[in-house]
Order: sequence, then structure tokens, then C-alpha cells
Amino acid sequence: MSLKLKPTLEEIQSIVASGKGNTIPIYAELEADFLTPVSAYLKVADRCDYSFLFESVEGGENISRYSFIDPYKLIRVGNKESVQGDPLVPIQKELEHIKYVNVPGLPSFTGGAVGYIGFDCYQYFEPSIQGELEDPLGIPDAIFMMCDTLVVFDRVRQIVNVVSHFRSDVTDPEEVAREYTKAAEEIETTLSLLNEDRIPPVPQGPITLGKQAASNVGKDGYMGFVTKLKHHIKEGDIFQAVPSQRLARPTDLHPFNEFTIVGASPEMLTKVQDGVAFTHPIAGTRKRGKTPKEDKALAEDLLQDPKEIAEHVMLVDLGRNDINRICRPESVKVDKLMQIEHYSHVMHIVSNVSGKLRDDQTPFDAFRAIFPAGTVSGAPKIRAVELIRGLEKQKRGIYAGAVGHFDYSGDLDTCIAIRTMVFKDGVAYLQAGGGIVYDSVEEDEYQETMNKMGSNLATIDQCERKIYEQQQK
Repeated sequence: MSLKLKPTLEEIQSIVASGKGNTIPIYAELEADFLTPVSAYLKVADRCDYSFLFESVEGGENISRYSFIDPYKLIRVGNKESVQGDPLVPIQKELEHIKYVNVPGLPSFTGGAVGYIGFDCYQYFEPSIQGELEDPLGIPDAIFMMCDTLVVFDRVRQIVNVVSHFRSDVTDPEEVAREYTKAAEEIETTLSLLNEDRIPPVPQGPITLGKQAASNVGKDGYMGFVTKLKHHIKEGDIFQAVPSQRLARPTDLHPFNEFTIVGASPEMLTKVQDGVAFTHPIAGTRKRGKTPKEDKALAEDLLQDPKEIAEHVMLVDLGRNDINRICRPESVKVDKLMQIEHYSHVMHIVSNVSGKLRDDQTPFDAFRAIFPAGTVSGAPKIRAVELIRGLEKQKRGIYAGAVGHFDYSGDLDTCIAIRTMVFKDGVAYLQAGGGIVYDSVEEDEYQETMNKMGSNLATIDQCERKIYEQQQK
């Protein structure tokens, strides 16, 4: 295969000689034609244990899609894992020597650490949060893949970029050439997989329909959480808290690996780009209407609901406080306030908060300051988390934690792990919560959590039925 790589070897040698950096993306273009993100993922992920497929959506538009295979290093964090404690420390060590060189034509994320940080990792960032919890899922507190080769879909140009990296401090031209060749070989191997006509089949056993989900606390248990938290609010312990319930839904759908995370989160946790930190509070919920007229009426009702507005403003203030901890005070601003965003089963009130990082703060500091989001914990955050842990008594795991990447360029982009499922040992685990304030109604709060899980439950049902019908032919 004759590769046309960008930058060329001569350009890389010039960059290295100038001392601009030691990590430079190298890429080749492939026309997308009939290649989709899913087919590309299946082709490249078939030969490895760890992989991911990310798709970012903004304003209803698919703006970026990434697929990845074969990490050069894996970081697993937890009591039974090789790493204990703050999951960001090993990532920082991996990335601290990187001097990244931006290459025109590529997004800022071309490699770095990709994975998840579970909600319970808050105890590593906040020493006052202590105590063991039940761990029914038994998954690591955090997993990160150190990624050096990516498949990046360019939606606008309808092409695929296969990206690897020159990563070395060598300066001798011959050594630079050898490192360049290594990256070229990674790209060529990946292109060969993408160019294969065959898409590896996903092994799928017989599907049994009609399996039901069961809650870990039940309706009465969740409404009991609400009642107890309302008492704490009236006593002045907290202003708001976000309890949750978990559904376990048995399924015969094929799990790809040890366990699989599938999600469609609507909410950014934090993003740092070019030294600016962002967070995106979402609070205030209504179910979708059956008609456009009903949808509009529900949206207007949501924006006029004093409880929902008070809850949202409280969480915007919490977001501003979190951002203010690591940003220049004069730069902190609310970019968007209380707008409606629509999703498949629900609508939410959303806002954006941003600020310029102080010189003594890093993107990792920004993550620690904002994690976990107030929208999945409460306010004040520490006391709310203590009360939640006391009620739920189980690790939340991935739910309400973060999924995303810390990249070579020094940026990060993470979403809150909501509308997210974990598939493990023949069971899909779903979890949702809601913000409790002094006048919350127990029945309504329970139903809100069920509405939030509705799209994921419907997805499982639809997939099972489609495969079942195919198997009956």
C-alpha cells in the first residue's frame, strides 16, 4: 500500500530540529464512501480487548466521531487493581512530558487518555468522604486507555483520518526516520483493516423477549430517599441532593468484552480548551409531548415552574463556584442561561458557565474542582454526597461519574455518565436520579427517574425485538 502521509518525514524532521515539540500527529486520509463509524469500529476493534467509539453532538449536529483500538498502556484504578487512589495521577505522569505540535486539518484530540472515572472516585479528591460501600457491579473505579492511534471521521469532508504519532525526544535524522516509520506502520495496519470488505459478525445467541427490569431500592425505597432528604433540607443541612436508583435488566444482547459501557449523555461535566474551562449544568425536567403543541406547552410550563427554576439557578451558582475555584474571577461568566434542550423522552433546562484557567491551575485541577457535577450530587456538594452515600449504601460505579479524554494537546473533554448503561454478565444496569428540594413530591420524583431511563430501556427492547425477528426467519 502506497501511503500519502501528512506531515512528510522532511516536515517532521524540520519540526524536531526546531525544538517545537516531541509529539506530532501523522495521518493518512481515506474516503469514507460506505464506511460508517460503526462498521469502522467493528473492523478495528475485532482484534483487541479494549476499544471505544465516541460520537459528539452539538446543536443536533454530529460534529466528531472517534474510534480507537489497541492501547499502548492501560490504567485500571480500584481496590483490587494495580493502581489505587487518585486516577488522575498516573494520567498526569503519562502526559507531563508531552510537548504537542498541532497539525492543520486535524481536531485537537488525536491521542491521549480515554476512559471513565466512576462517581465514587470523589473520595480520592475530597478526603472527608470516607467509608466502604457495597459494590454489586464489581467494576474498577476508573479505567483509562492510553491511545496513540485513532480513526477520526470528518463529517464535513466525508473522509476518514487515520492518525498515529511521532512520540520521541530523538533529534538525530536517522532516529527520527525510524520513529516516523513506526507511526506509518501503525497507520498502514489500521487502513488495511478499514479497507477489508468483510465486517466481523457480532456473535449473538438466541434472544428471549419479555425480560423485566428490577430496581435496587424499589418505588417505596426511592420515595423514602426523597422524604429523608427533604427533612435534611428543612433542617438546613443541605439545599438540594440528587439520590438515584439502579435498574438491573437481564438481556441476551451480546456483550463485547469483560463489560461494556453504552451511553448517550446530554450533559458535559467539564471541558478545557485553549486554557478555558467550561461546565454545562442541566436541571429541570419534563417528559416530551406527543405533539409539537403539547411539547411547546410542556416547555413553557417547565420554564414557569418555581421549583424547577430554583433548582436550576442553585446548580448554576454551584457551577460558577466550581469554575471560580480554578479560574480568574473576572473571567467567570454564564454564557447561556436557562434554555430548553429536547431529547428523545425528556426535555431539560440547560445553562453554560465558563472561565479562563489561572496560571497556577491545570486541566486536571479543573476536573478535580468540578467533579462530581452538582447536578448529580447536590449542594453543598460534600454534605450532599455524604447523605447520598448513607442512603444508597452502594457504589454508583460509572453512573454520575465521567467519560471522556485527556489529550496530548493539554485539553480535556468529559461528559457526565448519565443516560448510560453498563452491560456485564448478561445484565444491563441503568441508573438515574433527580434533584430533591424542600417541596419535592415523592411520586413525581420517582417517576422522573423512570422517565430518564425510558430511552435506554426502549433501546434494549427494540434491539432485542429486531434480533429476535431476524432469528425467527
